[in-house]
Amino acid sequence: MDRKPDEATEAAWIGLSRAQRVATASIEARLKAAGLPPLSWYDALWELERAGDAGLRPFELERALLFEQYNLSRLADRLEKAGLVERRAVEADRRGQMIAITPAGRDLRRRMWAVYAPAIQAAVGDRLSAGEAATLAALLKKLV
Repeated sequence: MDRKPDEATEAAWIGLSRAQRVATASIEARLKAAGLPPLSWYDALWELERAGDAGLRPFELERALLFEQYNLSRLADRLEKAGLVERRAVEADRRGQMIAITPAGRDLRRRMWAVYAPAIQAAVGDRLSAGEAATLAALLKKLV
């Protein structure tokens, strides 16, 4: 298993890494300029909103976000302190908990999307045709 990547694979990796860094930095800068929290807050709020009123267990949110447990714990603490999420005990499992988005969390996520959506368009949509974007999405899906 000591195979090394060929030049095309190495170039793809470098391009993927650079594109992700540039796009994320641009999006983060737009959120900050608008006085909004970082992108990780949006991602967590989006997953919790998609989960509905029941919310998610921390390990489910961790899996959805691909965060390390300690990073998720800190993020959840910040979101809870800001009133954007609430933790609820799981009745069937006294030690378990659910994290659910609050109305304030839904509102913030929508305000963030108003900045995030145009940032995605600028980073990707303005640079690729619809066909190119579909091809890229299909290729990236193969990596996940």
